Amino acid sequence: MNFGVYVARSALHWPDKAAVRFRDEVLTYRQLEEQSNRLAHALQTLGLQRGDRVAIIAPNRPDIVVAECAFYKLGLVKVALNSRLSPQELEDALGNAEPLACLVAPTHRAMVQTMRERLPSLRHLMAWDCTEADRAAGWLDAAALMAQAPSTHIHIDLSPDDLAVLHYTSGSTGKLKAAMQTMGNRMTSLRKVIMGRMQSNGDDVMLLVGPITHASGMFIQALLYQGVTILLLDRFHPAELLQCIEKHRVSMTFMVPAMIHALLAEPSIKTRDLSSLRLLSYGAAPMSPARIREAWAAFGPVLAQGYGAGETTGGVISLSIADHARAIHGDQPELLSSCGRATCESEVLVLDEQGQPVQGDAIGEICVRGPDVFAGYWHAPELSQAAIDAQGWLRTGDLARIDAQGYIYIVDRKKEMLVSGGFNVYPSEIEAVLAQHPAVYEVCVVGVPDDHWGEVVKAVVVLRQDAETSEQEVVDFCKGRLADFKKPRSVDFVAELPKNSNGKLSRKDVRERYWQGRDRKVN
Repeated sequence: MNFGVYVARSALHWPDKAAVRFRDEVLTYRQLEEQSNRLAHALQTLGLQRGDRVAIIAPNRPDIVVAECAFYKLGLVKVALNSRLSPQELEDALGNAEPLACLVAPTHRAMVQTMRERLPSLRHLMAWDCTEADRAAGWLDAAALMAQAPSTHIHIDLSPDDLAVLHYTSGSTGKLKAAMQTMGNRMTSLRKVIMGRMQSNGDDVMLLVGPITHASGMFIQALLYQGVTILLLDRFHPAELLQCIEKHRVSMTFMVPAMIHALLAEPSIKTRDLSSLRLLSYGAAPMSPARIREAWAAFGPVLAQGYGAGETTGGVISLSIADHARAIHGDQPELLSSCGRATCESEVLVLDEQGQPVQGDAIGEICVRGPDVFAGYWHAPELSQAAIDAQGWLRTGDLARIDAQGYIYIVDRKKEMLVSGGFNVYPSEIEAVLAQHPAVYEVCVVGVPDDHWGEVVKAVVVLRQDAETSEQEVVDFCKGRLADFKKPRSVDFVAELPKNSNGKLSRKDVRERYWQGRDRKVN
């Protein structure tokens, strides 16, 4: 069991075909195999071995794909970190994961250098695009190490229980937490991508613009397995993305709804040739039925929705292209409010508090059981125990109903998490930062509806007596303390916040006023 075998086979089948395109660079399948072998040998020479953790900190670039393949070949554990994390969040994650090595892009070198002495586990700091100044500061030149290493194929046999990835996401405790994805989880993910909506004969070009350390990266091994060309972008710019679809004849892509909203507002969408698209897969956040209809009109019959999480190693529920067509052109318009039906190997049920399936209009919690359910949270046994019950069901925290055909309709979230632009955000994280503001006496953070992002962060603040501040000052206070996507987009100042009978803050009551008149409490 090792993805490295598949990479080698793809290099044999399609040696000169582009595996990854990035700007003016082309990485062929032969080069991907050779470079990932060289990196694996180089890491082995440094003393890294099966089960050791290696972090990647970089915006999208082909080196991440090479590194992922090399890690699998050696049985190393990829610590996938979002390059948009704030310095403090990044240091917290690295301190939690305790990686032995870290591969870092120029954009994040100075940030990591400042925290190096506080991360005793780090034996090796490796730099992409290494400079003389980097080498003088003790960084290892990744390209030089690879040039000295052999290109001969290498892989070790792994078991389904071997840890493959630490997938970091925000935690309800205000700290980042890591979902432990095993080799068995990742193999299941590969199967469900190929068996599902991204099945390919190898002629496809797949555009990935979201962070491949995040949801977009879940597809990489399945795409390489099938000989697909990955067109990788390191930034989301609507006009540029549409131009890329036309120029490279992109046939598949994955986006979060906020990206689709931005594309619909881009004037050049009316003049670009998008006829090569056969699949626009969206997920990581819901999209309103009205927006789905707009996207269908703009892109054609290519939309498919996926529902999943890091804890399920990708999607477990899907609303297919045919489902969308049935909703838009047929007699089931309500399907556009659904996230779809269970797909592939997972058991997916909507269960009540007693663990019994709900029926009709009854509301329960989406629960998942199967080979793609994660192995728990890294160094967090209590969180792991709370997430997976005694019967093996992962309780997602999403409240939903299910119809007679098995279509699932999310109505609210049991947890306090909100989803903005495809990223999970936990209010307690933001509240912990804002509570440090000298003018803030009390604060409640909620998600409020937004046509572009699905929902955005709002802080509702009670000021200390005689204290003064402004909305902009509160937002600016978060700079450097939180990732940009977690900062409040707006701030309301109130005299007091509602409390329940126990005197605790009633977040539900705060949130309710901003969602009045809407059928769903998520967007």
